[in-house]
Amino acid sequence: MPGEALIVVDMQRDFMPGGALPVPGADGIIPVVEECIRKFKSRGALVVATRDWHPPDHMSFRERGGPWPRHCVRGTEGAEFVVELPEDAIVVSKATEPDREAYSGFEGTGLSGILREKGVVRVYVCGVATEYCVRATALDAVKEGFETYLIRDAVKGINPADEEKALEELQSAGVKLVDCSSV
Repeated sequence: MPGEALIVVDMQRDFMPGGALPVPGADGIIPVVEECIRKFKSRGALVVATRDWHPPDHMSFRERGGPWPRHCVRGTEGAEFVVELPEDAIVVSKATEPDREAYSGFEGTGLSGILREKGVVRVYVCGVATEYCVRATALDAVKEGFETYLIRDAVKGINPADEEKALEELQSAGVKLVDCSSV
């Protein structure tokens, strides 16, 4: 449907079980995310995929004093997508500068302008991890003035308690929770 975009957040190998920074059970949402991609694509909506695309010396890595193990280094297997994206999907790379962090798909990527240029007014967010990049992307979508939905059965968090807090925060900010079957 024109005016809509599905934002698939960080569905990359390093965030899956066995990866460098795994989200427990994240591989379980792959079929739901792919079903959402098919649904949105079939009705003419824009599909956007965000990805961590870190340089090897990114500030978020432990060896530079950051909180995370080295993950999603650009050009590596760990940075590859684990979902099938349509050929015309827009790929947005974030956290690409060594000294700049970016959790949100809107942070330093030009995503807001891209969406406006394409006539998008409503966004649906899915992916990993709920309490980090999904949360930041959805909050920024609201701040940017987009009607924002989170596809509840197509997100996965690291810690269930933190994930619940994030969902409450998102709802308080105006994000509506939906399921893939209802979109």
